[in-house]
Amino acid sequence: MKKRVWNPYLPLDEYIPDGEPHVFGDRLYIYGSHDKENGNEFCELDYVCYSAPAEDLSDWRYEGVIYRKEQDPFNKEGKLCLYAPDVCQGADGRYYLYYSLKFSNCISVAVCDTPAGQYEYYGRVSHEDSKPLTENIPYDPSVIYVDNHVYLYYGFAPTTINLPRYRGIQKPGGSVVELEQDMLTVKGEPQIVIPSSDYGKGTSFEGHEYFEAPSIRKIGALYYLVYSAVNCHELCYAVSREPMSGFEFGGVIISNGDIGYQGRNSEDRLFAIGNNHGGLVQVKGQWYIFYHRHTHINQFNRQGCAEPITLEPDGSIRQVTITTSGLYGKPLPGQGAYPAVICCNLTNGRMPILPSLGRPDVDIDFPYITCRDEERFVTNIKDGVIIGYKYINLQETREITIVYRGKGEGTLWVQKMLEGETAARYIVEASDIWRKVKQKICFDKDDKTLFFRYEGTREIDLLELILE
Repeated sequence: MKKRVWNPYLPLDEYIPDGEPHVFGDRLYIYGSHDKENGNEFCELDYVCYSAPAEDLSDWRYEGVIYRKEQDPFNKEGKLCLYAPDVCQGADGRYYLYYSLKFSNCISVAVCDTPAGQYEYYGRVSHEDSKPLTENIPYDPSVIYVDNHVYLYYGFAPTTINLPRYRGIQKPGGSVVELEQDMLTVKGEPQIVIPSSDYGKGTSFEGHEYFEAPSIRKIGALYYLVYSAVNCHELCYAVSREPMSGFEFGGVIISNGDIGYQGRNSEDRLFAIGNNHGGLVQVKGQWYIFYHRHTHINQFNRQGCAEPITLEPDGSIRQVTITTSGLYGKPLPGQGAYPAVICCNLTNGRMPILPSLGRPDVDIDFPYITCRDEERFVTNIKDGVIIGYKYINLQETREITIVYRGKGEGTLWVQKMLEGETAARYIVEASDIWRKVKQKICFDKDDKTLFFRYEGTREIDLLELILE
């Protein structure tokens, strides 16, 4: 029987952002960087891998650590973090792991005989004279082996943040370079295929110029290059018939704040936003976009999520909404216990852009997902906060029990839509321990979205929903 799978699709104590999905054989593998729960900077942990059988994307298996920070000979003490990686199978059948160490200004490679085995250091991407590739800020590698050619996409265009080390870089943007069959040696000169904001005016990319996080796929005769735009929260795509030129803006695929979906503006975002990174994959005829969401109170606690998408007959991809159901592929069952932290919407109407340069030093006035004493819950739920779950087969649901605690007193309203009539209410009383409250609820046969809205004093935490 198919297990329940939701967003985030990995265990709730696992933080694998920058997810690059690849099907090798009969399994889907996810490669990404590795945040530490309640961590203090990006990518503090070693690379690990998870995989699932192609016929059941609910059955994720932990493959273990595949590469450690100190395996890189330029990082023997492990002080530099491993940033977003990608894996590509070469002509020799081996698997090549491309990565960058924190602020290293180069791209390194490890190799393994199997997709999720123990990778060993292979070398740095370099020119024929052994000089490492340093042009256009080597960062966030994505690699494709196609038609007997190897193409490496990369780049960082830090025009939206104040990083002195990158000032004065000439023409940053999304870049590509061809590699030799050894998967390591640069062949020719790098080409910029997506402009940064300094060079986007008058192009198809204006307003959605390149920031970071390229992810390349060839679909039919077209190359699709997914990337994170200057708006940071969104994953866009560009399309070309050629791997190293001719890319045109295609559109937005997803925003981790649902900005842009059905016209939603940036001030009305439905989740705290931060950087985004992910890729496309087709599994058993269905296409998915992998991305990540942000928890805690900064950008250092990112969890992998995924949504089914549709590739239209004309090759375009319409923006999809962020959901709870994710890889389940249909509304989740309306019976059973669900962790509160799998909410896809969490807002007080003024959700922030989370900081990427340290923790906030001001009082937190927004709701967020956190972990304390091995419990993961939604916290700081104050007056006006909305918590949303979509999609759930609510016609099966007759009662919902909420598990909450906190100093707050008031009402937790149940809504069938983000904005609309209320279906039930819970009277919330102050409690220092987790408290269960049950309420009968009648949903219509087409109801699939569940929202809670708090009205009251102080704040509460929400741990679990039990649907019966």
